[in-house]
Amino acid sequence: MLELPIKRKWFDMIVSGEKKEEYREIKPYWTKRFGNYFIGTYVDKTITFRNGYGENRSSIKCTCLLREGQGKEEWGAESNKEYYVLEILEILEVSNVNESETNEKRYK
Repeated sequence: MLELPIKRKWFDMIVSGEKKEEYREIKPYWTKRFGNYFIGTYVDKTITFRNGYGENRSSIKCTCLLREGQGKEEWGAESNKEYYVLEILEILEVSNVNESETNEKRYK
């Protein structure tokens, strides 16, 4: 399984169901990591997005498809830029999330 770091803002948006894609720049590092993991066309894989470090960090396990394309600015992509797009098909598991903190409190 592939494990990727993610900023808290985007993590919370995925947990809430608001954000359906995660982006990574098209660079040799990601080309190699995704190429080794996603073999074949339109193959869905399990990916864990994690926020923070340590034993009790927050994480989301998702089923994703990988494609190349442009992302949505409201989800963190730059305008007219190509990315690796991880399309989130299903959230399988959410771990170590403090639900008492709302996005509203966290991002004001």
